[in-house]
Amino acid sequence: MNRLFIYLLTTGVFLTATSELIIAGILTAIADDLHISLGAAGQLITSYSLAFAIGTPIVVTLTSRIGQKRVLTGALIVFIAGSLVAFASAHYWLLLLSRLILGVSSGVFLVVTFSSVAKLVPTEKTGSAIGTVILGFSSAMIVGVPIGIAITASFSWQTIFLLLALFSLLILFTLIRYLPDIEGDAPVSFRQQIRLLGNPIIIGGLFLTFFRETGTSIMYTYLTPFLQTILHLKTAEIGMTILALGVFGVIGSRLGGSLVDKWGASRLIFAGLAVHAASVSLLPAFTASVAIDLALIAVMVFAMFATAPAIQTFYIQLAPQSANLLLGINTSVVHVGLAVGAGMGGLLANETSTVLYNPWLAGMLVALGFAAAVGTVSIRKKAALASQARS
Repeated sequence: MNRLFIYLLTTGVFLTATSELIIAGILTAIADDLHISLGAAGQLITSYSLAFAIGTPIVVTLTSRIGQKRVLTGALIVFIAGSLVAFASAHYWLLLLSRLILGVSSGVFLVVTFSSVAKLVPTEKTGSAIGTVILGFSSAMIVGVPIGIAITASFSWQTIFLLLALFSLLILFTLIRYLPDIEGDAPVSFRQQIRLLGNPIIIGGLFLTFFRETGTSIMYTYLTPFLQTILHLKTAEIGMTILALGVFGVIGSRLGGSLVDKWGASRLIFAGLAVHAASVSLLPAFTASVAIDLALIAVMVFAMFATAPAIQTFYIQLAPQSANLLLGINTSVVHVGLAVGAGMGGLLANETSTVLYNPWLAGMLVALGFAAAVGTVSIRKKAALASQARS
């Protein structure tokens, strides 16, 4: 039965993730409809990320002691409201407001879902459960976004948000009716929270997340230009490539969750980051072969998604009683890294007038993430040995 609840929450993550990712695919349609510039439309993505990064840890911390079923349903209610605001948006400022609402509610739902599924399964199955949730996010890339683009072409971009609200309403009723009560985190004082965040193991983990996401964004934000200008793929070929990469992402997240349970979070983090850094760094060396570069990009995407369940599991294992707090902050760092990476990648592309060198910069940042992971795990092992010696 718990597996059914996990799939139900994963469906909710699919819907909330679609609301985040779809905007990039329909920017032109929104700009034309609201009579705004493409740059102004792009701020809809920025505003969502800022709301996600800033609002999520605040709300998660304030609600950490509340039963997680109540937080999940509350977040979904706010998400539905945000979707309806987007559906009714005839003006830019109203759509911008909806992005702020959707950013916070989606972030809270995602973080609390991670924490909840970890409490619904035995400890040895945490990785698989987290991998299933991430499957919802990766599925939004390969299913939700293309469907949203098709809906925009056939009806309007507003229709997407109406459908998201309606399907979320079904999920909400099902959660209220069937999801069992899941206890919140143990009470943690403000002083304990500060002490927790001052833990060098956690600080190292956050640096790992930041470097990894920055490196990912440097390459992934400019993946389409790379495929167009470096590998010279046509528009239809790029569409099929993105779809295929999404499939690799889905496989990676599913397999990654299973491998966490077998190998442990640390080993999978090491392996995933090493493969990620190597595959992306090799891209400029093999641009003469489209097949080799596409294979390397597929390996990169697989490694990205396979590592994600391990990182989430790592935080849950570090402080099970404060999982919401740590996952919320980690999620904020993810969005900061994505924003910084997009900026760094753009600066490099502007300075060199090409995206050929973006993979090298991306590989360097992911390698820094690997170094942060090594340092973090080393500190954790020393702390464990010291604790054993004292006992």
